[in-house]
Amino acid sequence: ILIYILIIFFTTSINAQVILIDPGHGGEECGAFILQKKTKVCEKDIALSIATTLHSLLKDQYPTFLTRSIDRTLSLEERALMAEKIQATLFISIHVNSHSSKKPQGFETFYLDNHKNAAVKKLEMIENKDLKGEKVIVNQILADLVIQRTAPRSKKLARLVHKNLSNNLTKNYKMLDRGYKPALFYVLALTKRPAILLEVGFISNTHDQALLKNQNFQKDYAKKVYKGILSFIKSEQKSKPLL
Repeated sequence: ILIYILIIFFTTSINAQVILIDPGHGGEECGAFILQKKTKVCEKDIALSIATTLHSLLKDQYPTFLTRSIDRTLSLEERALMAEKIQATLFISIHVNSHSSKKPQGFETFYLDNHKNAAVKKLEMIENKDLKGEKVIVNQILADLVIQRTAPRSKKLARLVHKNLSNNLTKNYKMLDRGYKPALFYVLALTKRPAILLEVGFISNTHDQALLKNQNFQKDYAKKVYKGILSFIKSEQKSKPLL
């Protein structure tokens, strides 16, 4: 059984890119927000706008999907299940930051981290919930393989996307670069593929807020993410196949 699993796992072509873009929150979940003239400006709407632009840039080159294209509620499990259904090879989640203070500002990029095997343990806990016997062992092996393979590639994806963002946002929009960082977001572990989570800016900060609401900024941000994704795919295609 293990040999069969390994063959399937390692012979997946890195050239067959399928991209899933995930606008954070939606429906009943507004996400981070501000009130302007008694009207909520929600994270979910900003994320969807950027995600839609990114989708339009990628769709003619690669099979590209959105976890939601309208304002609807989606659980983290549903987002991850969609990645499985379409056999996504990349997962890009888009969010907006907020803080109780108005001082924090800037953009940052997160990637899956496996510090002290935390990501593997989290995935095992989720996957083994209703399993017994040999299936638990197989799932433990798979979880370890998935995280070992995807965590380094998630970091690489984050680095290349963030590089493109940094070159533009710091110069043209005077945004603070908060860097690309390891994290253990539930949705990143659950997707089981190279995945990053983008925090576009702080809606609680006056400077970032003005940009986040600006459609030209949203489109420009999406273009830089697009270029970063293309850089990642190009570098992956240059890599030697595992088998």
